[in-house]
Amino acid sequence: MKKNLIAMSVVTALATTSFASDMNKEMYNQIQALKAQIEALEKKVAQQEAKDKEAQKAVTNVAPTQQKVAVDEKRIENIEKKLETVSKTATTAKIQSAQDNIKWDVDFRTQVDNIQYKHVDGSKSKNDALLTNRLWLGAKYKADDNSSFFGKLSYNKAFGDTADHSQSNTNPGYANFDWVTNENATDNSIKVKEAYWLYQNERLFSSDIPWSVSVGRRPSTDGLPINIRNDQKPNSPLSHTIDVEFDGFSFKLDTEGVTGFTGSWLKICGGRGLTNATPRFDMFKPAYSRDDEKNDDVDMLGLIVVPYDDGQYSVHMQYSHAWNLIGYSADAMGKFNNAYGAYTNNPDVTNAYNLQMAKPSFEDVGDIDLATVLFKAEGIGDGISETLDNTTAFASFAMSKTNPNSKGMLGTTDSQTGYSVWLGVNTACPILPDSARIGFEWNKGSKYWRSMTYGEDTYAGSKIAARGQAFEVYRTQKLTEALSFGVSYVYIDYDYTGSNSFFGADGEPIAISDANGSAVKEAQDIRAYMRYKF
Repeated sequence: MKKNLIAMSVVTALATTSFASDMNKEMYNQIQALKAQIEALEKKVAQQEAKDKEAQKAVTNVAPTQQKVAVDEKRIENIEKKLETVSKTATTAKIQSAQDNIKWDVDFRTQVDNIQYKHVDGSKSKNDALLTNRLWLGAKYKADDNSSFFGKLSYNKAFGDTADHSQSNTNPGYANFDWVTNENATDNSIKVKEAYWLYQNERLFSSDIPWSVSVGRRPSTDGLPINIRNDQKPNSPLSHTIDVEFDGFSFKLDTEGVTGFTGSWLKICGGRGLTNATPRFDMFKPAYSRDDEKNDDVDMLGLIVVPYDDGQYSVHMQYSHAWNLIGYSADAMGKFNNAYGAYTNNPDVTNAYNLQMAKPSFEDVGDIDLATVLFKAEGIGDGISETLDNTTAFASFAMSKTNPNSKGMLGTTDSQTGYSVWLGVNTACPILPDSARIGFEWNKGSKYWRSMTYGEDTYAGSKIAARGQAFEVYRTQKLTEALSFGVSYVYIDYDYTGSNSFFGADGEPIAISDANGSAVKEAQDIRAYMRYKF
């Protein structure tokens, strides 16, 4: 029995050493309980020995027993001292780990897409199996209670090399255009998707108003409600009108204490989507000076307001204005179409040269106003059914209004207003409800609807930008703590052309019944993916 007690003490000491990095207050309490058990057992041993031996021998042997107890007591005291030292070291290490090191997270997705297009002339285009890998490496660092840094490195690549190198932004592709550089499948380059600092404080001057300010390449893709389908936390702008990468700032105020409206807050956001500056070492102009022959700065300013959010029901509103948006002028498009027609009829050297020279370039075509109102419910009713309690639903309404200059926007110099509605539901899957979810979304856009959703997570064109209607049904399932599987089907039925174009004449809406050539009439994308996040 004594040997067992000694073994227990040794095991206790070894366990303390082996798991020092994890010891905490709970382990300290366990040691105290173990000490009490040892003392109780040793008392029983002493009593048993006293009964079995003669009175004379019991008296003479009591000293060794007390000595053994003293030895064990000393060992326990040493263990307690070691535990206290280890706990202090562990606490210091945790503080250092939280504040003095960058914390990384990983989001890696392997996906296959089956993409099909139908054109107005009856022809079809397709890719039966587009294979891609997408990697996001997130970084976080908190130097103190108020300031933090966030970053995200991105890699999005089709398997192997690409047969069409215009994907890499050569002649004439736009795969590396800054607004969508991390959403397009290009090469194996690692790019910066996000990099910004955030300052937070519980008091604004002398008022109890929590506030924050942030500057950098901010998270401006995958906002509400597209994040629900993408199975991730929402970023800042509402994705019905804004889903592009941007460099800028935000200033947020929590207004519940001022307005009395539950969960209310507002945020002012701004940024620059294109910078006019002469490159360094230019032969004709000073470095980084303004170049009047190039596009003006593309700037945006917006306001996000959440007047109510009780954790179940919420209302979200957003207004944005963008200046000096890009597109092709009607004159440039006309020259290119004429040159292309001539080359098609007679592909000689002269017409090939004329076609090359007629390729249009982006021009400043005007401004745009964008507005969104979103209603979201995380759980429908209160205890009606387990299914409704576990259901998320939303309804979003959006408007766009162009303000063209003399070069025209969307094929006209008149201001045009477009509208869009977007409905969605996400709930537990009837099969495997604890680990799988299913969803359905529908949206419809009018003739002059124009969103800035070029960064939408899609390889078949933004469904939210559709001038027409789009349907999507999807299912996601968590396989392990980090690994998940997803499958979705998207169908887009266009009523007008130009849904995925920019803001000039290239975005002119022509009725599908009147369109000709290779204009896309229908698009569909069936995709399946495996995703690893930790």
